[in-house]
Amino acid sequence: MLSRPIIGIINTASGFNPCHGNANQLLEAAKRGIHLKGGIAIDFPTISLHEGFSHPTSMFLRNLMSMDTEEMIRAQPVDACIMIGGCDKTVPAQIMGGISANRPVLPLLTGPMMPGSHRGKRIGACTDCRNNWASYRAGTIDMEEIAAINEELAPTIGTCGVMGTASTMACITAALGLIPVQGAFAPAVSAARIRIAEQTGANAVAAAQNRRTPQTILSAESFYNAAIVLQAIGGSTNAMVHLIAIVNRHPGVKGLINLNTLDDVGRRTPLLVDLKPSGDNYMNDFHNAGGMLCLLHRLRPLLHLSAKTITGETLGEFLDRNAFRDFEYSLSIIRTLSDPLHVSSSLIVVEGNIAPNGAVMKASASKDKRLLRHTGPAVVFENSSDLASRLDDSDLDVTADSVLVLKGIGPIGHPGMPEAGMIPIPRKLAARRVADMLRISDGRMSGTAGETIVLHISPESAIPGSPFGII
Repeated sequence: MLSRPIIGIINTASGFNPCHGNANQLLEAAKRGIHLKGGIAIDFPTISLHEGFSHPTSMFLRNLMSMDTEEMIRAQPVDACIMIGGCDKTVPAQIMGGISANRPVLPLLTGPMMPGSHRGKRIGACTDCRNNWASYRAGTIDMEEIAAINEELAPTIGTCGVMGTASTMACITAALGLIPVQGAFAPAVSAARIRIAEQTGANAVAAAQNRRTPQTILSAESFYNAAIVLQAIGGSTNAMVHLIAIVNRHPGVKGLINLNTLDDVGRRTPLLVDLKPSGDNYMNDFHNAGGMLCLLHRLRPLLHLSAKTITGETLGEFLDRNAFRDFEYSLSIIRTLSDPLHVSSSLIVVEGNIAPNGAVMKASASKDKRLLRHTGPAVVFENSSDLASRLDDSDLDVTADSVLVLKGIGPIGHPGMPEAGMIPIPRKLAARRVADMLRISDGRMSGTAGETIVLHISPESAIPGSPFGII
């Protein structure tokens, strides 16, 4: 038996991780795919990350999981490895570790959850979590209603059902050619997700037999395609951090993709996908509209079609073999290049006197586009404790035109760069129905969050001599 291809399967199931609630089911399906192609499947664990329970911060644990993934792949006698993951930091951690280990690796994503319903209106984690919490802070909904909403925000297992970080990384992974395109969007609770797992098992045997390692499959063109997809979906600002970290694990591509690259790509790439927080819909709508196959055909004039995929064919060959026929619903969810939601730059890189090394912003998710060019008095919070103690003070000198500034939440300053950059609207302004303000910080925010927020100010305030640190 040991003369057959040995396919390891990383199982990240955890009772604390509802994003990975179907991991054991996917494991069994992947084993079937492996065995049917003549391989031997052997599963093993690594740590499992869930955003809600990642302390001190998930960015620390992303790097720990990356090391765990790399060392466990190196330690096992595997010819290829399937990596089951899904929640925000697990997918970049596994790809980073897989590239460094440089054995054939195949991500197997758990998939997004389905939306729930409240009073006849669809809701889902986590964009609607934030919107409804803001309404509760403003006093427009009461405790009973927010409790009822809470029951419906995460009605099934799976990752957040909007274009947050988890869904963004899933789409990027498909753009890199490492997973079947359906693997980016099929709901966690669907039969399609099981079929994807079986196909991944079959693909793993072929990848092992042909030694398709990530360092031979992935190229600069692969990462350009990922950047194009990132901009076209209005993806998470967190993905800019993760994509650069993934690139820098690849010795043949390291340093070729940076913030300026992502900004340049954005200036040439329109926003096509109408999903929250940049649009109005959910991941199951993306699935029903044709998902990544439709999107890749839409983007074909912009993509590098010579990029390889884990199956051995190029992206162009894959698209030639898999045609997509438009229908009315697909055109409403996944727009065409001639009819985009936004002409360019859903994610932008900005720089200036307080961010000489740059900062990032999801312009497409701004609620009030007038704030994209704005002047106002700064209201400065030195750190998260200062924010918590003063934000809702009735005597706080703040108006709707103020710029909220939060320091001390960068990689060094917090430490760990928490997702604290979505500074809440001060309660007294929220009560007056102020829904958006310009906010600036050296931290991150959830990919499910919207509004007009400048993030990742560099150099961060904790670094001596940082202009942002002396505001």
